[in-house]
Amino acid sequence: MSELLQLKDMFSKYEYHIITEKDKSTKMLAKKYQNRVSYLIYGTKDHLLSYPFKLLANCFKSLYFYIKLRPKYIVTTGVHTAGPMCCIGKIFGSKIIYIETFANINTKTATGRLIYHFADLFIVQWEEMLTLYPKAVYGGWIY
Repeated sequence: MSELLQLKDMFSKYEYHIITEKDKSTKMLAKKYQNRVSYLIYGTKDHLLSYPFKLLANCFKSLYFYIKLRPKYIVTTGVHTAGPMCCIGKIFGSKIIYIETFANINTKTATGRLIYHFADLFIVQWEEMLTLYPKAVYGGWIY
């Protein structure tokens, strides 16, 4: 999320809505961006028993948000909760712009592996990642 917020100077130029997991670090977004923030259930793969249920619930929440917002473009730096929204968006004709995380230099993320196959624009922040994602575009660091 911190990577995506590096693009906040562009927010004034476009209609936008932020959808992220609700946790301690994202609660402040609701005040700062007021009616332009919605939350998914926080759930990491570390909690194997509850993860499938949280992922399923987030799929339904993502469908609800998609129908409510009808975005033409979905821009994400991805985490596992971005996957369902991108899949839903692709089915309904949204353009998907995926920015692979700055944290990975030599390995693919799980979400990146999924979305790479159908993203309209797939951006990597390290040139080394072009060997893993040959159809990607090197965009440099967001930071």
